Amino acid sequence: MRFYSVRFGCLLAFAGFVSFTWIKSIPNHGVSTVQLDLQTLYERLSVAEQLGGEVRKDLSSMLEELKNISKAVNNTHHTTNTTTTTTTNTNNNNISTILSETRKRGDNTSDGQSILQPNMYFYMPHLRQHPESLVPNIKLGQGRRGVSVVMGIPTVKREKQSYLVSTLGSLLYSLTPSQKRDILIIVFVAETDSKYVSSIAELIANNFPTEVLSGLLEVVSPSQYYYPDFSILKETLGDSKDRVKWRTKQNLDFSFLMLYAQDKGTYYVQLEDDIIAKADYLRNMMTYTNEEASKEWLYLEFSQLGFIGKMFRTSDLPMISEFFLMFQRDKPIDWLLDHILWVKVCNPERDVKDCNEQKASLRRRYKPSLFQHVGLHSSLSGKLQHLKDKDFGSQTLFKAHRNPPAALSSSLKVYQGHSLERVYKGEDFFWASSPVKHDYILFNFSQPIHISRYLFRSGNVQHSGDKFFNTTVEVLPSHASALVEAVNGSNSSFQQSEKGFAVIGGFENGVADGEIEEALQPISALRLVVHSDAAVWALLSEILIKV
Repeated sequence: MRFYSVRFGCLLAFAGFVSFTWIKSIPNHGVSTVQLDLQTLYERLSVAEQLGGEVRKDLSSMLEELKNISKAVNNTHHTTNTTTTTTTNTNNNNISTILSETRKRGDNTSDGQSILQPNMYFYMPHLRQHPESLVPNIKLGQGRRGVSVVMGIPTVKREKQSYLVSTLGSLLYSLTPSQKRDILIIVFVAETDSKYVSSIAELIANNFPTEVLSGLLEVVSPSQYYYPDFSILKETLGDSKDRVKWRTKQNLDFSFLMLYAQDKGTYYVQLEDDIIAKADYLRNMMTYTNEEASKEWLYLEFSQLGFIGKMFRTSDLPMISEFFLMFQRDKPIDWLLDHILWVKVCNPERDVKDCNEQKASLRRRYKPSLFQHVGLHSSLSGKLQHLKDKDFGSQTLFKAHRNPPAALSSSLKVYQGHSLERVYKGEDFFWASSPVKHDYILFNFSQPIHISRYLFRSGNVQHSGDKFFNTTVEVLPSHASALVEAVNGSNSSFQQSEKGFAVIGGFENGVADGEIEEALQPISALRLVVHSDAAVWALLSEILIKV
């Protein structure tokens, strides 16, 4: 046993010696290679760390610069709005409350909102000197957001006739209260003349005070530095220098308006300042839009003329506006919109027919058209526009009802056969020259009747501004005692008028709608009385006396 133990120990010693000798004999170039690779990696990481530090410094510097720009923008925006409000309040005392209130609320909600996009300075390098030029410098409204539809209307100074008020009146005419709460109409005054911009703000505030205060109507304009030097534009496509300037400015105007509207609603509709809308246009528009919502499209068309009535998803507006800015000097805006479709779906290796079919899938058309172009004088100086949308059809300018027999009379001067008798029978609308104080319309019923409701609607979609203002609705009870009791009652809301009549209501925003209490029944006569001279004509498009 001892012999085997000694021999086993010798074997272990020999094996250890051989192993040590073998390890010592291994070349060391493999270890050197690994060490070299590790050294190289270490050096590269060190360089990367140094570069990372430099990048962090650059990013910190850029961030600090952006913060400084943001502060400058906010301060400039605040100063500009304060100055504008003060000037407007001084020169326009009759609307000072509306203008000051809407601007205060607008400033609080806008927070110096800029329309800055990542590549905007690349397409408009002149803006680098004036970063505040991307903040609207005049604003009326309440900063409304979250609506279903935003409508954008660019307007410019015209040498001849302005259609803006009639356009807004047509858009607002048939809207229901719930619809008015779910839309936003932005008027973009595409001018840098501060006096002119203020005059448009005053005009809108005077004509649509309720819509401005509620936030439905908003007015913005660009900074004086927004537009580039148009004198250096090159003439292209055979267009004159004036036309090249006009179409380039239009591209910039539409881009500004789209970028400003992009975060305010779900859909954006591009309109112009010289159109009329069909009655109930918004309901028809939204019904069709909801039907097409799940499909792939770039825009829906609600008119076949130019850019009028084009609806986009607001999520697409940054891409569309960037494309317009990219080629602002090269082509008109409707051509550029068609080029976007080409870029998206057309295969250069296929024919024109296939391309047109593919483009048609991204633009879907609603018929009949909901908007019609009415302006004769173009915003391009010296150009007359005779374009009409043949798919628009005829407008419903009045609404008929069956009314009780009555003898009709009026002190108003009727225009071209648009008589009171015809509107009462539901055959036409009533139209008269400007009312003056004490003018009236009288309905004498053949016998006393119980009237449950009355409705008088003034204006129509073509003449939306021809409304009754400061006009009361008055009734003559068949029993004089009924009037005395009604007026002298403890909870009476009636006011006695002349010749035994009682005031029961009046026109608000061109409409008089109400019920007649039983205490005054039956009624022998009903009349409308004007209490101040009017600056516009008067039109009745609907009369309802419900028995």
